[in-house]
Amino acid sequence: MCGIVGYIGKRDVAPLLLEGLQRLEYRGYDSAGIAIHATGPGRAGGLRTAKAKGRVRELEARVPARFNGTTGIAHTRWATHGAPSDDNAHPHQDVDGRVAVVHNGIIDNASELRARLTAEGVVFTSETDTEVLAHLIGRSTADSLEERVREALRLVEGTYGIAVLHADFTDRIVVARNGSPVVLGIGEHEMFVASDVAALVSHTRQVITLDDGEMATLKADDYRTYTTEGSRTTASPTTVEWEAESYDMAGHDTYMHKEITEQADAVDRVLRGRIDDRFATVHLGGLNLDAREARSVRRVKILGCGSAYHAGLIGAQLVEELARIPADAEPASEFRYRNAVVDPDTLYIAVSQSGETYDTLAAVQELKRKGARVLGVVNVVGSAIARETDGGVYVHAGPEICVVSTKCFTNTAVAFALLALHLGRIRDLSVADGKRIINGLRRLPEQIGEIMKLEPEIRKIAAEYAEAKSMMFVGRVRGYPVALEASLKLKEISYIHAEAYPASELKHGPLALIEPAVPTVAVLPDDELLDKNRATLEEIKARSGRILAVAHGEQEQADHTIVVPRNEVELDPILMGIPLQLLAYHTALALGRDIDKPRNLAKSVTVE
Repeated sequence: MCGIVGYIGKRDVAPLLLEGLQRLEYRGYDSAGIAIHATGPGRAGGLRTAKAKGRVRELEARVPARFNGTTGIAHTRWATHGAPSDDNAHPHQDVDGRVAVVHNGIIDNASELRARLTAEGVVFTSETDTEVLAHLIGRSTADSLEERVREALRLVEGTYGIAVLHADFTDRIVVARNGSPVVLGIGEHEMFVASDVAALVSHTRQVITLDDGEMATLKADDYRTYTTEGSRTTASPTTVEWEAESYDMAGHDTYMHKEITEQADAVDRVLRGRIDDRFATVHLGGLNLDAREARSVRRVKILGCGSAYHAGLIGAQLVEELARIPADAEPASEFRYRNAVVDPDTLYIAVSQSGETYDTLAAVQELKRKGARVLGVVNVVGSAIARETDGGVYVHAGPEICVVSTKCFTNTAVAFALLALHLGRIRDLSVADGKRIINGLRRLPEQIGEIMKLEPEIRKIAAEYAEAKSMMFVGRVRGYPVALEASLKLKEISYIHAEAYPASELKHGPLALIEPAVPTVAVLPDDELLDKNRATLEEIKARSGRILAVAHGEQEQADHTIVVPRNEVELDPILMGIPLQLLAYHTALALGRDIDKPRNLAKSVTVE
């Protein structure tokens, strides 16, 4: 993986593709490349490529001055097979240079296919699994490019989103999807393809998202979609909700900072039009779950990866507290491998910002195979998980460009509060408690604005902790998922080692790590456990540990306290995570990190 862009039309293709790659830089990558159908004297009918390890700017510097054409494909790579290098960068070509392929995903049987091709005399020039595809397509003698691609795909096992050029078929790009996103963009006398709409919205807002097992042929004035078996499919374009400006930095130094500051507006969007004051509940029209079905739910299981899993932990607590349904969250990457018992009375909820996270999607597909009811909580309309699930809730966070999640995490937690309130009011939650939660939800945007005013104070605190080699994050019950997410944020963008533990577990081993050089961040909501949490602070201070508390009032035991506004106790975790996003941001900034593109990470993890 990571980013695909393609174009066929009448415009000069290289600048378009490079612009598209720049819009996909947020996804994380280590090399980039471009291939075009060349035009000009002596070049018609041939393919030209340029590739470079590093950023898109390195690729741009290598693109020759006369690199002309109106059809091409490009890619940013996040290494899976083979270290970052010019040779391992996409596009990959066959022996004769007549085929160019860009690929997201992993070919599981690449080693077997590579050995077979090598025995047949093929000389490989890279360490990648993708090069296998280029050779398979190049060796086919089928009459059409579509059939050549289809023949190759029949031999591969694994996941892919691909785009293919062939020197003998200059009027088309052939694309295919299985487990990795492929989006078509419909223009006027021109067509686009990308792995993410971010690369398309400055040119068209009419898009088609391919399903798994689906292919498409793009020509300048036409497109058609069909299955990998050759049967025609019908796909109607939909309109992208967001304007191209939504993907810009809007005067901020980083996308992460922009997205942190957008959270008040984002939370307002996820609430808008959903609150029902008359019955002290909410309307979630996309659930496809009537009242009788909701009352029959005996357990809720939430599945996600990374920040989505942490939001799911907050969601599970909300469901238990408000709806009184047993609920828990589990990493989707673990659930899908452990042959879990699927209970017909359990409601499963898959959480993913992109809606394309492969481990989560695979868990959904396994659950559906076993007859489970699965809902999705996603940000991207029309994404794979949104299409595969029985219903769900869109979180309406808007485009999130930075690799690490901030506003989408917060909106997902709010979406779970809405879902928990909905289930609670169907069951035993009183009108009074329903109104209490609704009033708390309505206060969130204003309170987020109050937290943002603390940024200068948090910047100073971050400067004091930026030299730490390791940090401990602790929280109890409602505070623990916040500690987990804050620990992850710090690791992702500052590269400081951090661990999160339930506060009650600190004395069962991790207390051995406490010393002045290992600060502790403690999440202390003003709830029924506050005194126990303060006792944990005393244990840390007794061992000369430094403490940063996030609380609703000053904490005497802490060296620093970030005081956040109070909401309802069930909703407090949503607010308490936001200052810790700012802490991670300013710590990374103080250390000079590339905040929007942290090393080794990708925005959408579409491989296993």
